[in-house]
Amino acid sequence: MLTYTIIFTILLVAELLYFKVADKYNIIDKPNLRSSHTQITLLGGGVIFIFATILYATFFGFKYPWFLLGLLMISVVSFVDDLVTVRPRYRLVVHFASMLLLFQQWGYLDFRYWWFIVIGIIFCTGVINVYNFMDGINGITGGYSLSVLIPLIVLNEQSHYIDRNLLILLTMSVGIFCFFNFRKKAKCFAGDVGAVSIAFALVFLIGRYVSYTANFWAVFLLVVYGADGCLTIAHRLLLHEDISMPHRKHAYQLMANELKIPHVVVSTIYMVLQLGISLGGILLPVDPYIYFTIAAGVLCVAYVLFKMKYYHLHVEYLKSKGLYVDWRQKKKEVMDKYSE
Repeated sequence: MLTYTIIFTILLVAELLYFKVADKYNIIDKPNLRSSHTQITLLGGGVIFIFATILYATFFGFKYPWFLLGLLMISVVSFVDDLVTVRPRYRLVVHFASMLLLFQQWGYLDFRYWWFIVIGIIFCTGVINVYNFMDGINGITGGYSLSVLIPLIVLNEQSHYIDRNLLILLTMSVGIFCFFNFRKKAKCFAGDVGAVSIAFALVFLIGRYVSYTANFWAVFLLVVYGADGCLTIAHRLLLHEDISMPHRKHAYQLMANELKIPHVVVSTIYMVLQLGISLGGILLPVDPYIYFTIAAGVLCVAYVLFKMKYYHLHVEYLKSKGLYVDWRQKKKEVMDKYSE
């Protein structure tokens, strides 16, 4: 208990010191037309997740060195991207390299099965980027991360797939971050460095559980983000949009922006929904594969129905700001031009 108290104190002091550094060097997030916030806010508060992992290695030993190295690599490029825009190709190179280290930590880095490694790296990198895309309102990254960490702690009590101290320290760091972010007026935002680093850590933990138990249904511990993130990407592709560009088309963004639901309420909905689904699949006497598949299907249907009812409000917003592009009309104009 004394060790945890010391670590908690160090994490809290480190976060407060980071706020002073961010304030001094103007590391801030300025709202724009695509933002869901209206005030200038300190950026990068999610560095506390990295501090927690470093403190874990310091106090409890370097049990997962490849994971730690990969986390540091992907966090550094994400922090730089918070300060100055990093070209996507360079960012992806670092993401892929970090994922190779993660596969090494899992014991899956056998190039005889290169096709499995390639598919796995693309999938995991996609998960991390979707997690980062979902970081747009107060409390959602911290709250949702807690909703994933709590079931992972429950699973660890059942199978002991990971050192519980890592889970405790990560949960501790997320709790401290939530204190400053999960509120009406956030003291800080996670930034790419926070969203990407906690996503990387969660992917590692889920992958560790899968490799230890062969329970592949554990990927559904991210099913709420997965449904919103993947279906929003599909929607944007149907609209012929550049999916790498900022936008406000996620379901949670429609709830917070167009429907004016308070950020903390929206974040709580996502948190409680994921936590309830996950604990249900773990604790109820059901087949987890069938259970989570049904849950994913229900979420997808709910997403589509929600968008059908409320997406017109977002179109009206875009038109009011002069940002709306009718891609069907634009495509017709291009075709007409080439047919002349």
